[in-house]
Parts: sequence; C-alpha cells; structure tokens
Amino acid sequence: MQIENERLVKKAIKGNKNAFEKLVQQHYEQIYRTAYLYVHNEEDALDAVQEAAYQAYKSIRTLKHPEYFLTWLTRIVINCAVDVIRKRGKVVPMNDEYLSNVADESTPDIEAASELWHAIGQLKHNHRTAIILFYYHDYSIKTISRVMDIPENTVKTYLSRGKAELKKVYEKEEERSHG
Repeated sequence: MQIENERLVKKAIKGNKNAFEKLVQQHYEQIYRTAYLYVHNEEDALDAVQEAAYQAYKSIRTLKHPEYFLTWLTRIVINCAVDVIRKRGKVVPMNDEYLSNVADESTPDIEAASELWHAIGQLKHNHRTAIILFYYHDYSIKTISRVMDIPENTVKTYLSRGKAELKKVYEKEEERSHG
C-alpha cells in the first residue's frame, strides 16, 4: 500500500490528475474528519476539504518527499479549516450533528464526548492541533512535528500544555456543576 501510494504521489507530482484524484479519494475520510474537528459542521468541512484539495493540486510539484504526502495534505487541510473559521468570523458551536460524527466506539457516552469536544474547542489553536493529531489520529510526535512544521520538543510542549488546559476546563466545569 505504501509503495503504491508513493507511486501515485510521484505520478501526481509529474502532473497526472487521475493519480492525484485517487490519492485524495484514498485519504478523503481522514482529511474530512480532520477538517470537521475544526469547523464543527458538514458544509464548512466540505468547503475546507475542497479548498485543500485545490491548493494541494496546485502545489503538488513543491512536495519534496512523496512518502510524506498525507502529512503535507493534513497541514493544508488544517490551514484551510482555520481559514474557513476566519472567513465565517466565528467558531461554529458544536451541535448534535457534530457529536454524532465525531463520537465512535471509544466514546460511547455522548455526554462525555460533548464535554471533551467542548473542552478541546477551547484550547489554543496549536495545542488543539497537537491534541487532535496525537490522540484522535494517532499520529506520532515526529509526524505531528512535520504537519505543524515545528520541532518535536515543541509538539511535546503543546501536548503537555494542551492536557493541562483540558484539566483546567474540566475542573471549572466540575466546580460549576457542583457549586
């Protein structure tokens, strides 16, 4: 699979539109969910993915290492999702559609999932990105470093600070519900 992917990437870099389309289709679910985690609704996620695919197609020739295609594409998707949020001028509140799309077998309790995603939504952008990529996508520190274009130690710092921020958010919620 990896070798086939790299072959498709090399073809796409040389201008093969079909190879590029196949790559986007192979990774569509992951890039859509990444966008959705930022924008919290289907329409904006689709806009972000469409814009990311367009930008990636325009700049595929700049990709130096075919083996990092998904890392490169993920960075573009995140940037496009953030742009969609900026253009809308607001962060879209999480709704039932959002929760049903992000909840899975590992988060069977919708209320707990709601609290978690609400808390993650309150994190600083870089901390949120690191948390989502590490815990939701199971990316390694090294891969997150490439996606975010930062040193590995900075990723570790963002994860640590993000977890600390999440803890504070949960503690505040706990105080509110019991106080």
